[in-house]
Amino acid sequence: MKFSSLTDRVKGSAADAWDLHYEAKQARARGEDVIILSVGDPDFATPERVIERASQAMRDGDTHYTSILGHSELREAIAERHRQSSGQQIDINQVITTSGAQNALFACSLCLLEAGDEAIVLQPMYVTYEATIQAPGATLVPVVLHAEHGFRLDRETLQNAISERTRAIFYASPSNPTGVALNREELELIAEVARRHDLWVVADEVYADFLYAEPFQHIAALPGMAERVITIGSLSKSYAMSGWRVGWAIAPPPMIANMEKLALCMLYGLPGFIQQAGAEALKHCAQDLQSMREIYRQRRDFLFAAFSAIPGLEPLLPEAGMFMMVKVTGSGYTAADFSRALYQASGVSVLDATAFGASAAGYVRVSYTVSEADLREACKRIQSFMENLQ
Repeated sequence: MKFSSLTDRVKGSAADAWDLHYEAKQARARGEDVIILSVGDPDFATPERVIERASQAMRDGDTHYTSILGHSELREAIAERHRQSSGQQIDINQVITTSGAQNALFACSLCLLEAGDEAIVLQPMYVTYEATIQAPGATLVPVVLHAEHGFRLDRETLQNAISERTRAIFYASPSNPTGVALNREELELIAEVARRHDLWVVADEVYADFLYAEPFQHIAALPGMAERVITIGSLSKSYAMSGWRVGWAIAPPPMIANMEKLALCMLYGLPGFIQQAGAEALKHCAQDLQSMREIYRQRRDFLFAAFSAIPGLEPLLPEAGMFMMVKVTGSGYTAADFSRALYQASGVSVLDATAFGASAAGYVRVSYTVSEADLREACKRIQSFMENLQ
């Protein structure tokens, strides 16, 4: 039987990087002693009042079809959150709810790109970006951010990636996997290029709530950018709601109208009781978010100190998020071989960061979405592994 060419375009080239993670998950399901640091699913429970709101909504009958755009209460809560953090005066006509941020990214790609187009993506990039952009037949053009420069963006690299076929710039800030948050100078550079070449900008801000020091900067708030920026967000990380699949896009009304048409065919609206739960989180769970952020910060600091003390490892201190990049070439292994050897010797799984782009070669991505006890035990095992190598 024959399949469409779409099935080849959405394969992506980084799928093999997850094999070790899936192997570790299967081993843990069998009861084996493994510690999984290769995925970013929050280990916190969803706030209790969010669960109660969803439960009550189901009992009240919010279990039927809903608006394609989403409940007004949830869209207004998203708009208010964005108004407070960005200073933009937006309303719910500029908001659509989606099944997580990935659904919003995919919808943006289908609405903005077609065969022959190019989309610039800052690399290292999350692994699904490749398939997402290739799905409509477009070409992903990586703007490579180098480790020796702290994975920061520079003018020449960005400008050199532009061609007459460029239609959009996609980026995630804060970044998964690097934890780098673009600063004002970098955002202004992207904005300048987008305005000059009449480009869309898709800003993936899923980790915006987990910036540890400086206030988060929104590119949509820069002059002349509101009409060309699509801001993507999610509750998955911020409120430990990854399985609830609540995401959104904030964009000019014409873009929202086109995304609504697509959602009619792909999603047909999020469950109402889940939307009520999402609104509850955004309106009443700020303290839960702050508590989680502080715990992640403590875990980050612990890991950075622990890895810095192990000869052969070179950690990078993330500005945000729940991942740490660690250079492992001092072990004598490639990142892929290091990950495999570490798991076989100690039962600790980390992810070869090459999955996020060639510029991350030599690094592994370590998640700190596990308990402090598990992190301490994992660090002991990693230290023992490195000492045995010496």
